[in-house]
Amino acid sequence: MADPYIIPRRLDDPELIGFWTIDEFAGMLIPFTWGILSQHIFIGLIVAFGAWFALRKAKAGRASSWVAHAAYWYLPAGLLGLKSTPPSHCRLLAG
Repeated sequence: MADPYIIPRRLDDPELIGFWTIDEFAGMLIPFTWGILSQHIFIGLIVAFGAWFALRKAKAGRASSWVAHAAYWYLPAGLLGLKSTPPSHCRLLAG
């Protein structure tokens, strides 16, 4: 009889949606959705695969939150909605 409780074998594994991590899935979902809405599904599939491959190569050998850290550093301050952190353009903080 199967055990009703699932115990993860490795605690450091990221959450997955299908075969992809959450950021890889979001990177694939946006171009694919654009392809469907613009009636260019094949182009959307190609761009989604390219986005997945680029994210996979960019994250290779780095922490899983590397994409979020790069987004904080390079994107505008209000985009991520982080209220408790200083804006990334403030390099020197009084303290």
